[in-house]
Amino acid sequence: MPRKPRKPRWYFSLRSPYSWFAFRDLLERYPDVLADAEWIPYWEPDPAGEKALLDRDVRLPVVPMSKAKNLYILQDTKRTATARGWGMTWPVDRTPHWEVPHLAYLAAVDEGLGRAFVEAVYRARWTQGRNISDRQVIAEIAAQVGTDPVRAAGAADDPRLRERGLDCLVSAYRDDAFGVPYFVSGRDRFWGAERVPGWVDAVRAARAPEPVRDHSPVQPERIPALVGFTAATRSAAVVDHSHAGGCG
Repeated sequence: MPRKPRKPRWYFSLRSPYSWFAFRDLLERYPDVLADAEWIPYWEPDPAGEKALLDRDVRLPVVPMSKAKNLYILQDTKRTATARGWGMTWPVDRTPHWEVPHLAYLAAVDEGLGRAFVEAVYRARWTQGRNISDRQVIAEIAAQVGTDPVRAAGAADDPRLRERGLDCLVSAYRDDAFGVPYFVSGRDRFWGAERVPGWVDAVRAARAPEPVRDHSPVQPERIPALVGFTAATRSAAVVDHSHAGGCG
């Protein structure tokens, strides 16, 4: 039995402004694709997570950001948000621990509130400038969306959620994700918030029904009787029914 094709998926990070841009575009312009896709969080793991990944023979392509790139992103994200009419406040990340919000997201998924949690965390981080590595902040967001604040705040200490988080990062590694947002549809890969329309087109094309093909046998074309022709001349009266160029 052939394997069922994997769903389209998008890799997002709650720390990434470009993931936030992509999320808002998908939510506002392409909600059908967002609803059908597999949502997979991606982040820079803490030392325990990094060691667990190495035990799985996985090394994520995470490199320190240069000062020049950081300054460029500050400028570029402000420009992008302004162009879209969105208010944006850049948070100050002191001693970030990205397992805290991302594993809390997995806890929210268990209660069917993953999307609401992501939306609330992005709002807290990118419009209110809050520290989403702060467990108290995560507890408040969890309570706001209706999920368990105690479990959300302690998600980074939950061995089962940590194991599921590792599965997310391994999936990203196997999909060759090297940054976020990153989108997959079949064999097609797309990177960056500006690639959202291309991914949407690929997802919609993949789920479009196959055209119906006519497999009935081809009937030979009948040649009208040639009145007044002799048997000798009839054989010479062969009509060429091909198109110009010889390809019928």
